[in-house]
Amino acid sequence: MAKNYTEINQEQRQFGSAYRKASPDTMNAFLALHKAAMYEGELSIKYKELMATAIAIASRCDGCIAAHVAAALKAGASKQELVETIDVAILMGGGPAVIYGTQALAAVDELAS
Repeated sequence: MAKNYTEINQEQRQFGSAYRKASPDTMNAFLALHKAAMYEGELSIKYKELMATAIAIASRCDGCIAAHVAAALKAGASKQELVETIDVAILMGGGPAVIYGTQALAAVDELAS
């Protein structure tokens, strides 16, 4: 069964918005943490998004894969950089990361077009 990462991103934005209304303090704190971590510093946003993509694969989080692949592409990551990120995630995550790594590559192909 193929996943549609564009739809996953759209759906997760809707879920996030609904959750933010239900629990604004928690969601606003998380968004502040995201902003505090994902800034252009000694590490570029692109590399931070590549790291987040690897963690998303190892954590087996479809919504995280969709969001961080899209953000990495937006930050200028190439397909090859994402493939090498998937390689490292598989190394660190073993067999389950192979499954989610191959699905992350499908996300790269879908979201890069």
